[in-house]
Amino acid sequence: MRPRPFPAARAAVALAALVTAAVLPAGPALAAAPSPASSGSAASSASAFTIEDDRIKESSGLAASRTHPGVYWTHNDSGDGPYVYAVDGRTGRTVATVTLAGMEPRDVEAVSVGPDGSIYLGDIGDNFGGRWPEVWIYRFPEPKTLRDTTVTPTRYTVRYDDGPRDAESLMVHPKTGRAYLVSKKRSGKGALYEGPERLSASGVNVFRRTADIDVWATDGAFSPDGTRLVVRGYFDARAYRWQDGRPREIGRPDVPLQRQGESVTFTADGRTLMYGSEGKRSQVQPVALEGDLLPDSVPKRAPDDAKNGDGASRAPSGGATGDGNRTLYIGAGALAVAAVAAMGLRRMRRR
Repeated sequence: MRPRPFPAARAAVALAALVTAAVLPAGPALAAAPSPASSGSAASSASAFTIEDDRIKESSGLAASRTHPGVYWTHNDSGDGPYVYAVDGRTGRTVATVTLAGMEPRDVEAVSVGPDGSIYLGDIGDNFGGRWPEVWIYRFPEPKTLRDTTVTPTRYTVRYDDGPRDAESLMVHPKTGRAYLVSKKRSGKGALYEGPERLSASGVNVFRRTADIDVWATDGAFSPDGTRLVVRGYFDARAYRWQDGRPREIGRPDVPLQRQGESVTFTADGRTLMYGSEGKRSQVQPVALEGDLLPDSVPKRAPDDAKNGDGASRAPSGGATGDGNRTLYIGAGALAVAAVAAMGLRRMRRR
């Protein structure tokens, strides 16, 4: 395991996570949003689950399988080996481990499934806040059979057109196959970066900045039909309509209360967001979508259907409400404490 830097910013985030953990109960009570499994048949296939594998201690990315319904691909942050895990969304158990031959992971932060039947793994983190001159994306075919296996991935070298960036979000568009990255906030905003139309394994792939993303992004995902993009942070998220290769913000999905929110993906039917968190036996929690937040290919329900017979609410078409607001309140408090801690660390460094 390589030693990891611990700058003031990482200390701030860590303290924020500790403050949030102190406020939140442990285990299943962490779920702020209702489980779609109990809130209507249209989303009955999506329910909260706990990642049971003791090896998965820092689940940092999440992607719904296109080949195996109800299975989610995940991986650890830096400190693990070249492994990707397939987790059953019903039991939380690992059903396959893929070992990537020849890969020496540095800071793996994201995973996405492309339209070509491949899994894309983003070794794109930068704990120094943007010091690495290049990062990497790895691609390998999604296994047709779920069992432990070793594959040799294709490696793509990535650079940004405006210099090194820290990023934790990799999204491959489900129709065009184009890869996108979202950098974490720098000078107030993060940004969306567009890769070449086709990635090249023989040269450097330059990703060009195309839009601001006002989230301290820890992950992002396209809807299965490619008409929606969601980017999440530790405490909030933004939803965008995807048009002509550009995002247009349309709302803020609810985000469940989590100890360290790191990942997000759409379910295979596009009706629900699945949010993941770091930590041993971490939970993956669903938030059902409604209104404009639903992808274009998903039929919209009438307003009167926003609640079903059991009274379970769904995420509104814009803006976080209810539990979503509670997330922001706790998050704001945690970040305030973290900011104070960060300032203290900077002062200590000056001495």
